[in-house]
Formats: sequence, C-alpha cells, structure tokens
Amino acid sequence: MIHDLDSFSKAFPDVVAALRTVSHAAGKTIDKGLLELIKVRASQINGCAFCLQLHLNWAREAGVPQVKLDRVAVWREAHGLSAEERAALAWTEALTDPTWRPHTESARKELATVFSDEQLVTLTIAIASINAWNRIAGPLGFTPPAAE
Repeated sequence: MIHDLDSFSKAFPDVVAALRTVSHAAGKTIDKGLLELIKVRASQINGCAFCLQLHLNWAREAGVPQVKLDRVAVWREAHGLSAEERAALAWTEALTDPTWRPHTESARKELATVFSDEQLVTLTIAIASINAWNRIAGPLGFTPPAAE
C-alpha cells in the first residue's frame, strides 16, 4: 500500500519528477519563505497533514518566524504580515478554496499592486503545485514527517 512519499516515489517516479519540476520552477522569482507560507496555507485549507508539517518544517528552515507560522490560518486578523504576504495568502485562498472563487478578481488586483506579472504567474504555479501535492498526499494518507 502506498502510504508515504517514499513508496509513492518508487511506484510513480515520473509523476514525482514532474511535480517536483513544477515546484522548483515556481521557486525562481519568489522568496522561499513566502513560498512556504502559501504552501502552509493551502495545506491547511486542503487538510493535508503531510504537506502541512513538511512545509512548516521547510518554512522554519527558510527563516520564517514561528509567530508568523502561528498566524497563517488567521492571517486576515493577524498583525506582522507584509503587503506581499497578505496578497499572496489571499491569492492562495482564492485558488485553493472554491468558496473563495468570487474573490479571485479582487485578489488578483491586490497581487498586481505588489508583484510583477512574472511573479503573479510564479505564485499561481506554486499554488497549483501544492494543491496537486495536497490532493495526492492527503487522500493517500501519507505519514507526516516529524516536526522540526
């Protein structure tokens, strides 16, 4: 049974390679810490324990302060987030949660005030990528990594 990233990688190496290629391409113009914040938020929305813990660990490695990670789920009410982080989190919600679809246009306009067109596309790719991983790892019940 496939229940972790290792067994999935062995069974479907081409899928893993393709998803990793997309994920890495998304990281070329956006700060690593910001990318990890959006991956944390998407994983929270999608209920993927594996991806959530993995990206919490990677966010810490990228230097994201714990207090910021603690506030991702309530970012709209939280202080201490930059305009870029707020715009990226709004875009993440608009693209991840179908109930936020009516807000996609306003989120895109907000994003355009703080990011270039290339960065907007990069963020969109990163969000699509983490949503794909969430929809694989969550339903297959990948065992979350240890918290670091």
